[in-house]
Amino acid sequence: MKLLIKDVLLKNVVTDILVEGNKVSHIGEIEDTNSIDKIIDGHRKAAIPTFINGHTHSAMTLFRGYADDMSLEHWLQEKIWPNEANLTDEFVYWGSRLACLEMIKSGTTLFHDMYWHIPATVQAVEDSGIRAVLSTVLMNTAGKKQGEALKAEAQHMIRQKLNSRIRLSIAPHAIYTVDAELLQWAKSFADAHNILLHIHLSETKTEVENSKKNFGYTPVEYLHSLGVLGANTVAAHCVWLTDRDIELLSAARAKVIYNPNSNLKLASGFNFRYKDLKKADVLIGLGTDGCSSSNNLDMVEAMKMASLLSKVVHDDPTAMPVKETFDLATKNSAEIFNLPLGEIKEGNLADICLVDLQRPDMTPCHHLLSNIIYSSNGSCIDTVICDGQIIMENRKVKDEELILEKASESAMKLFYE
Repeated sequence: MKLLIKDVLLKNVVTDILVEGNKVSHIGEIEDTNSIDKIIDGHRKAAIPTFINGHTHSAMTLFRGYADDMSLEHWLQEKIWPNEANLTDEFVYWGSRLACLEMIKSGTTLFHDMYWHIPATVQAVEDSGIRAVLSTVLMNTAGKKQGEALKAEAQHMIRQKLNSRIRLSIAPHAIYTVDAELLQWAKSFADAHNILLHIHLSETKTEVENSKKNFGYTPVEYLHSLGVLGANTVAAHCVWLTDRDIELLSAARAKVIYNPNSNLKLASGFNFRYKDLKKADVLIGLGTDGCSSSNNLDMVEAMKMASLLSKVVHDDPTAMPVKETFDLATKNSAEIFNLPLGEIKEGNLADICLVDLQRPDMTPCHHLLSNIIYSSNGSCIDTVICDGQIIMENRKVKDEELILEKASESAMKLFYE
């Protein structure tokens, strides 16, 4: 299929973007349109790369607004884990379909998930038309038997043939829910299969204090001592880092995902050391976390919060300017997941957003990225293309009414029946 975006604003120039198959094949004026299958009018629109959500729990859309205003420990132990025990494939499918819908509507076409019932999420992603890196979760708080069962699930999933838009990773949940033996198994599994290791790390002050008490190390030092920290480590949160932690993350070439909204809502902490991590050449991406702790999956909102918080934390209004903030959600994350995404250029995968410039919050447009990040939100996205296919046009997504209905029904059954 040949898709042409005509007369669109790209990097301050009005141009054409030609997509052939699933890649951008040409940027520049196209005069002969006879062989084009579909032409999108880009007039009064701007083309940007789609966003990458580096850390979330997609099916937790069903938990949106269910357990607010609680500490992380009570939130997990009293509200989340007891109800997650009642999840079924059907619940996870519709929760994940809802997440994919919400991400499409706000311009995200790749997310890094950590959740249960992976086959249901695989189906949801396939049906939605976007991309995902799906993490098989490991925990053994319920004992060795639980850990062995989850190992077997990971081994089963890695043998499955998946859609080319879907990859797998392994996710030991955290150092306080996974013992040393299982952490080391996860690392060896990730290395053997050349996949990422996805973990919550140094998320709260309590986690760090307990780690020092129980292991004699900070969480980062503990992973290092076990040989688990490496270039394939994707560590979510990393709010409470010491200078030594940053040195270790840098030396290991580990990646960090910043989740500002969730960190604030759960009072996990706001002092994410962006400038120090950047100076140490630690690759940083951006995430929303799940809808139970951030309440939405809007990466534009996450970008705004990340930038504003960094300015306050570092007492520096020049900290995390819009281009760097935008890179966290696009270019940096594409590098983390080793995919030719995050930038609209010839040869890259055709994952493209069209931004509606005819909106009050986008007017006037002195600087496109400033308007998107500081003025607007995910609803400024008008059209979304993923893998060369149009999955939203004029803010309409296929089956969205059905998805909303089924997700609402699933939430009612999960919590009230």
